[in-house]
Amino acid sequence: MLKPTIYSLILLFLIASCQKPASKDENTIEEDSLSTMRSKPDKKLLYVGTYTRKEGHVDGKAEGIYLYELDMHTGKLEKVSTTRGIVNPSYLTIHNSGDYVYAVSETVGNDSVPTGSVYAYKVEADSTLRELNHVSSEGKAPCFITTDPSGKYVLVANYVDGVVALYSIADDGSLESKMHVQHEGSGTTARQESAHAHSVWPIKNGFVYAVDLGIDQIVPYKLDEGKDSLEASSFVTKLPAGSGPRHLAFHPTKKIAYSINELKGTVTSFDIADNGELRSFQTLPAVEDTTGVDAGSADIHITPNGKFLYASNRGKFNNLAIFKINEETGELSLVGHQPTKGDAPRNFVIDPTGKFLLVANQNSSNVVTFEIDQETGELIDIGVETEIPTPVCLQFMP
Repeated sequence: MLKPTIYSLILLFLIASCQKPASKDENTIEEDSLSTMRSKPDKKLLYVGTYTRKEGHVDGKAEGIYLYELDMHTGKLEKVSTTRGIVNPSYLTIHNSGDYVYAVSETVGNDSVPTGSVYAYKVEADSTLRELNHVSSEGKAPCFITTDPSGKYVLVANYVDGVVALYSIADDGSLESKMHVQHEGSGTTARQESAHAHSVWPIKNGFVYAVDLGIDQIVPYKLDEGKDSLEASSFVTKLPAGSGPRHLAFHPTKKIAYSINELKGTVTSFDIADNGELRSFQTLPAVEDTTGVDAGSADIHITPNGKFLYASNRGKFNNLAIFKINEETGELSLVGHQPTKGDAPRNFVIDPTGKFLLVANQNSSNVVTFEIDQETGELIDIGVETEIPTPVCLQFMP
């Protein structure tokens, strides 16, 4: 027969188990929920920028900015949410804190607002987005957006009129326009009738590189935090006529940058001097045939370990060029090409662990997951693809 003291202990245990835990305030619950979502080791959050309406170069069919979870075991994507209310959020960037997302609205504007727009969003507890504000992009058809390493600024490239814009980030994550610079000039092909700023890249030493397809130049600036301004530099990098530079990739451990040149279909390698000057030391084709004009090369990325570089090609190619990076010199050697299983691989991304590469095929509305062979850099087709309307930009939550 049980002793009374044991009966008492059992009774106390049953009472305690039925009681509700002490309630937390709403903000604490939100913070815990957000932390839990972001810290899942087997899941990675992925935001997808898209085109939402028909334009001259694309038949946009999406509804806004999509959020997906990537399963790190299978490579499959599962949809989480959609952020509506923005036209053509073609390119996104995520603040290094993970608290804010910034997106361009790639339009040429209208009579009342003759520019595109830039949107600031707060990342909510469930990782959905709440708009903070939106401002003018200071130019037409903004096609690229990024934050600087300090987390204090956002920079935007406007394609149509070659304008680069600088914004400060307020304490609440909203944006304030500070200044913009206008590129001038033209190139040698039909696509280069004027300046076309295609991307802008701030790095830790305070230099900012604006890549302009229309004038075959990479234009350096110095970001002056005291003045909230971009100061011009004399070390302009000129590429061969008709190259059409588009995006850059920076080696994770070496002072080396790589440019994907859209029109020629080439990749150019640069040493980064202490004064910010880019000094080219190698150019290789990224496509099988470089005799045609406008190769359609688009995006460029390096694996986190710095061993392999990939470049996407659109048009008649629709593939990814795979390069091995020399550990000593940074020089590239071609490994091969991988078809992207879709039309117009505008953008792709490598997950933060370096296991998967996901490519967004804009015109065929599918995102394909490849696994990266860690020894050769080759891309393994694991049979995983996700239907997403007119995807343009893929960005993982830090």
